[in-house]
Amino acid sequence: MPIYAYKCNACGFAQDVLQKMSDPVLTECPTCGKSSFAKQLTAAGFQLKGSGWYATDFKGGNGATAVAASTATEAPAASDAAASTSPAAKTEAAPAAGGCGGACACHS
Repeated sequence: MPIYAYKCNACGFAQDVLQKMSDPVLTECPTCGKSSFAKQLTAAGFQLKGSGWYATDFKGGNGATAVAASTATEAPAASDAAASTSPAAKTEAAPAAGGCGGACACHS
């Protein structure tokens, strides 16, 4: 049940009231008895934090896995494109110092 803030415009008495949403709005002040008791506009009692929700969150089926798979296949393609344009990718790997000297199967 929500908590509503009320304030009397005549005497200034303020009170928080736990009411059902279907309950009628209170109009009579419990202190002075006048009908100037009014509901106040207050801030929400919760905050939404984080990056938000997406259409694939919390759903069953292949929707979430299809998005994850497409993201996984796009990432290596982008890194391969960057590697092919870099100057280091154009040069061949130098043999390891003190290694096989180029006579092994990895250099043939």
